[in-house]
Amino acid sequence: MDPARLGPEPSVRGFEIRGPDAHLKTMLSVSGTLTLILSLAACLLTGTSGAVFRPGGWYEALTRPSWTPPNWMFPVVWALLYTAMGVAAWTVWQVGGVSAGPVLLLYLAHLGVNAAWSWLFFGRRRLDLALIDAVLLWLMVAAIMVGFARFSLLAAALILPYLAWVSVATALNLRLLQLNGRRGGADL
Repeated sequence: MDPARLGPEPSVRGFEIRGPDAHLKTMLSVSGTLTLILSLAACLLTGTSGAVFRPGGWYEALTRPSWTPPNWMFPVVWALLYTAMGVAAWTVWQVGGVSAGPVLLLYLAHLGVNAAWSWLFFGRRRLDLALIDAVLLWLMVAAIMVGFARFSLLAAALILPYLAWVSVATALNLRLLQLNGRRGGADL
């Protein structure tokens, strides 16, 4: 390809962006900033489900496995994961645009499944339904990671810790169901 046809090399505040990373110029534009804010906001809005449906005394009374993460870890990890998810989705949109539409629609749908887990587990106290939701969430996250990889390996890599955390959460949900029954003792 003739370099003269490509025009001048893009630069951002003195840093040269060349080759396959030339799309970063677009990503750093004003519209790119707005879409990043919207992407992060969608994730943080999803996270409010965990703030509305909180663990409380019912969760504390459950028999839990020894490998249950400490309570303080959940909001910290989720904040980091929601941020990484938002950046990953934004990256895919910036790189793929409309052609990334199908995987981004799956991503948006998965946010609803993600939010539903807190309602099912803590709000309805239905460990059995929450487990079904968690398995569906895991499948969706895996499909999203594969779909994101078609557009950006960075975006896929940002989803990998999320998939790992959902794996742990699904295993924990299963173990809690086994130890406490479908309603976590609420049906006794």
